[in-house]
Formats: sequence, C-alpha cells, structure tokens
Amino acid sequence: MATQTENQRKAAARKAAATRRRNAAQRGQTATRSAARSTQRSATRTAGTAAKTAETSAKAQVNALQAVQAQAERAVLIPVGAALTARDAVVDATKPYTAGRESAEKELERVSKRVATNLRKFERRGNTARNRAVREVKKTRTRVERELRQRRSAAVRTVKQNRREAEKQVRSTRREFERQVKATSREVQSQAEGLVSRVSALA
Repeated sequence: MATQTENQRKAAARKAAATRRRNAAQRGQTATRSAARSTQRSATRTAGTAAKTAETSAKAQVNALQAVQAQAERAVLIPVGAALTARDAVVDATKPYTAGRESAEKELERVSKRVATNLRKFERRGNTARNRAVREVKKTRTRVERELRQRRSAAVRTVKQNRREAEKQVRSTRREFERQVKATSREVQSQAEGLVSRVSALA
C-alpha cells in the first residue's frame, strides 16, 4: 500500500473529527429533545446542552470545511509535484550534454558502449535462436526419414510375403492340376483297354 502524504493524513484526521463532532451533536440534540419532553425542571440543563450542541456542530462544520480545503490543496499540489519531477528528470537526462564538451563526449561514449553491448546481446540471442531452429529442423528431418525408411521396409516385407504366398499357391494349384490330369489319363487308358478287350472277345 502506498504511504499517505501529510495532506492526506491531515484531511483524514479532519474528516474523522468532523464525523465525531456531528455524531456528538446529533446525540446532544436527541438528548435535548428527550429532556424537554420529560420535565420542565431540567430547562437550565437543556439550555446548556443545546448551547454545547450548537458549539459542537459549529466545530464539526469548521473541520469539514478544513477537510475540503485540504483536499483542494492536495488536488493542486499533486500535478505541481508531478511537473517538477518530470522537469528534474529532463534536467538530469540533458545535464551531461550541457555541462561541456568533455562531459558530452563521455556521455556519448557511454551511450555508444551501451548500444554496442545491447547489439552483441541481441546477436547472441539471435544466434542461439537460429541454432535452436536448425537443430529442430534436423531433428524433424531425421524423424521423417526414419519413419519413411520404416514404412518402406514394412512395404517391402509385405510385398515379398505376398509374393511368396502367391508363388506357393501357384505351385500347389499346378501340382493338384497335374495329379488330376494323371488320374484322368489313367482312367481314360483303363477304359480304352477294357473297350479293346470287349471288342476282341466279340471278334
């Protein structure tokens, strides 16, 4: 929390005092009305209380006016202080250049060194960022190439496996066909021999 200024503390104190006096005045007025209604014997005390209440109310109003005055003074003093602070900053910034040629040259040299230092810092950061980007690109390229090699190897294995399966099925089908052809040839030959035998028997 920011530290309160002297005017702020005075204004807060005056506001609190005015509030206490107003509350005391209200309590006094309430007591005065109650005493007047209850009995006539306390007329003297009521008059004294009314006078005290009026005095308290007047003091409360004075304190309220003082608090308003303090706030008004604060509203005027704040921009004045800000303007003076800005002026001091400008004076401090231009002082090395207005104090003489030697001072100006020293200030320029200091500024040049600071600029050179910042440029080297920026260059190092840029170089670091570039190297990091190059490493990321190489890493990504290596990963992509590895994945492509893996996929190509898997595709080659699949093709070879499918080709072996197809060749095996072709050989199996060919052997089965040859067996069927041989069986059919033997059956035809047997039937022909039987036919020849029957024809010979009839002759």
